Amino acid sequence: MPQDPDFELYDNVGRDADQIAAARYGIATRGDLLRWAKRDAKPFLAEHPLPDASLPSPDLAPYLAALAAAKTPAEVSAVTQHLLDAAEPVLRAVSDYLFAAAQWRGQHRGAAKGSPPKLLMEAASRSLSVAALADKADLATLRAAYDPAPTPNLPPKGQAGVSTALPPAPPHSPTAGPAPSR
Repeated sequence: MPQDPDFELYDNVGRDADQIAAARYGIATRGDLLRWAKRDAKPFLAEHPLPDASLPSPDLAPYLAALAAAKTPAEVSAVTQHLLDAAEPVLRAVSDYLFAAAQWRGQHRGAAKGSPPKLLMEAASRSLSVAALADKADLATLRAAYDPAPTPNLPPKGQAGVSTALPPAPPHSPTAGPAPSR
């Protein structure tokens, strides 16, 4: 099987585990694949230039300062919900792109589980799950603070049967009819 001319055989000196395994099995590393794709996409990117800068990262300093100053679950929730609201458009945009990549040229139709289109669709879904999971945790914290589960009304130890709203359980009575045989 001919290998890409750019494929280099590795010795183990100064190589990571991925490179050593790739050399042993005669396969390309992640770095090889990305380098080859970048080389082959140069003419395309010349026609369709993309921004060089990464997506703007939110300034977390105000959120972290507010979180450090928070003293109650309500205050922590206010900060968390504000951050989730601010991050939602970016997470949705990433999810939309991943979904579009999964559907590129109809490759998702009939794709097997674990295939690249299915993995992209799963990634699209999980990118939004991050915010949903954080929201669920925040609401659980608020529920514990504002609406805890009721505790059972048990009599204190040592106090004999205090009257409850329910009548006592009936005594065990033998069943009517013949007993089952073995």
